[in-house]
Amino acid sequence: MIGPTLSALADPTRRGVVELLRQEPRRAGELAQALDSSPPAMSRHLRVLRQAGLVEPLMVEEDGRGRLYRLRFEPLDELRGWVQEVEGFWSAQLGAFQAHLDRDEGP
Repeated sequence: MIGPTLSALADPTRRGVVELLRQEPRRAGELAQALDSSPPAMSRHLRVLRQAGLVEPLMVEEDGRGRLYRLRFEPLDELRGWVQEVEGFWSAQLGAFQAHLDRDEGP
């Protein structure tokens, strides 16, 4: 289901979180600082991303400072597949339209 993924990625801060987590897992505070966001706002963004299945928390037992967040790629793979289907549909439609125009121009 791509609806929750698209909704979560509609916000530029959440897209920034995804970009940062593509590099490596990070703490909420690191994400907030890097994206110039308040800790409560970052917490809300992370909740939306968790609910969409885009991020998941990792407990770090040897470090008493809490959780790291990491990116989950499955929803992004699903989104990529949907985009490819839509692109294929429109490519076929545009190809058929071009063929129609070429026939009408004929000799």
